[in-house]
Amino acid sequence: MKSADRPSITTKHRDTDLTRGSILDKVLLFAIPLALTSMLQQLFNAADVAVLGKFASANAMAAVGSNAPVVSLLVNSFVGLSIGANVVIARNIGAKHPERASKAVHTAMALALICGVVVAVLGNLVARPIITLLGVPEEVFGYSLKYLRIYFTGMPFIMLYNFEASIFRSNGNTKTPLICLTVGGVLNVAANLFFVLVMGMDVEGVAIATVLANAVSSMLLLYYLRREESVIRVELRNIRIHRPALVNIVRIGVPSALQSMVFSISNLCVQSAVNSLGPDVMAASSAAFNVEIFVFFIINAFTQTCVTFVGQNYGAKEYARCRLIVRRILMASWCVTMVASITIILTQRMLLGLFTDDPAIIELGTVRVSVLMYSETLNVFMDNLSGALRGLGKSLIPAIVTFIGVCGTRITWVFTGFRIYHSWLSLMLVFPVSWGISAAIIIIMYIKTRNKLLPVNDQDPA
Repeated sequence: MKSADRPSITTKHRDTDLTRGSILDKVLLFAIPLALTSMLQQLFNAADVAVLGKFASANAMAAVGSNAPVVSLLVNSFVGLSIGANVVIARNIGAKHPERASKAVHTAMALALICGVVVAVLGNLVARPIITLLGVPEEVFGYSLKYLRIYFTGMPFIMLYNFEASIFRSNGNTKTPLICLTVGGVLNVAANLFFVLVMGMDVEGVAIATVLANAVSSMLLLYYLRREESVIRVELRNIRIHRPALVNIVRIGVPSALQSMVFSISNLCVQSAVNSLGPDVMAASSAAFNVEIFVFFIINAFTQTCVTFVGQNYGAKEYARCRLIVRRILMASWCVTMVASITIILTQRMLLGLFTDDPAIIELGTVRVSVLMYSETLNVFMDNLSGALRGLGKSLIPAIVTFIGVCGTRITWVFTGFRIYHSWLSLMLVFPVSWGISAAIIIIMYIKTRNKLLPVNDQDPA
């Protein structure tokens, strides 16, 4: 390799070095664009629900909501794998190993393309059995099947975007993915209105609009990755699997993927219980989900920040700084989550009204929003400490905690407590209960892992 072609750690953005300087301002500069990116990504689905709720039918609106756990199951599983890429690239950047980082970047791109095609093919093959398994009512079944099959067809673009965004995050850049997704978001809303109002489509129109928006966003990110002047620059001819990089990505990413899969399986179980309560509750749950999920995105932004910051600093052997980073992120995440939760509680009826004009559905929606918002701060500890453990390379621990505390609790509740107290409120209580159990376990596991992997001395600020 010629010296001119050799990847370099140096970038033109000084704030991408996360191993030096003050922590809190860099955390906020990193987390805020990331939160906005996730929120905008969710607006793709929120726009689908809102357009269908206002201009189509309640059944079409319910169909999109009934598919949310299915989409999350497959998408989040591979997004979990992209976290492995994030950690591996970030640690190599922190350890000043540019060639290893570059190989990890190109391996991540190849992995994204492979995963996207596999999910698209398999998803279309199993779409009907999945909808049947969920117990979707007959009047909603056809809508759900159409939406899910079109959504699966666009999975290569969705996977590519998420891996590309993960590559940018590993180098401290969360602004570029936000810009690209903003362009896609504007296109998505415009296409939704065009296909539904002008072309007379229903769920297939909003599904096609979402696929187009994701395609544009992923291609824009690829354009910027090819123009990068740092170690994360992508050369199309170099996109292939490098075995050592793949092994490291899989070692960290597979447990994260399994954690996301287990989490989504538990939500599938909850969604099946929601479906048993009828189309109105399904529609209310869909609308409420698109309101309360924005607080989760705030927490998740700080979680991804924790993964990247801890990953870079652990690679640089800045152990005391790793400890301090976790404390700062927990503090910032808790404060922002509290403010956001209170704001949504006070405005929930107005927000739910953006998705439906039906007073009964709005009333049912307030049950989900209220229960989750009053307990969302439990997620701060569960998710952020999980992110810290992944940054340290201990991805299996949060996966096991999620399996026991989240999946185990929710499935047990659905088949016991919910059957005894068959109500909308009793079903929603499973969320704070599972979060509380998981948070308690993950705090204990983080402290044990921190004491082992992050030694400090008397001179360290941590």
